[in-house]
Amino acid sequence: MGCAASKRSRGRGNSKKIRKPKPWRHPEPITRTQLMQMRDEFWDTAPHYGGQKEIWDALRAAAEAELSLAQAIIDSAGVIVQNVDLTICYDERGARYELPKYVLSEPINLIPEN
Repeated sequence: MGCAASKRSRGRGNSKKIRKPKPWRHPEPITRTQLMQMRDEFWDTAPHYGGQKEIWDALRAAAEAELSLAQAIIDSAGVIVQNVDLTICYDERGARYELPKYVLSEPINLIPEN
């Protein structure tokens, strides 16, 4: 029997603290509108890559949320995080989910729209 502060009682053991991806650069400068279009296209087609729709929905919600809320979403959905920036995750059945950096953060060469 362990105390409430022991490591065994702190959770499932598959939860990693997530963080934002490192700064990245798109091959060519893009506008926010173009970035949003790329994101929408990815999320519209993501369930066709396999896995469960509920997990894709949780990953989208986490990608669009503040970091602390994203952590809560990932934990409550039972997502197993391989890369702490959420680029590679698994569900409890072992299905792999790969997220491109453009759905998780903005590129450093984002150009302003007029």
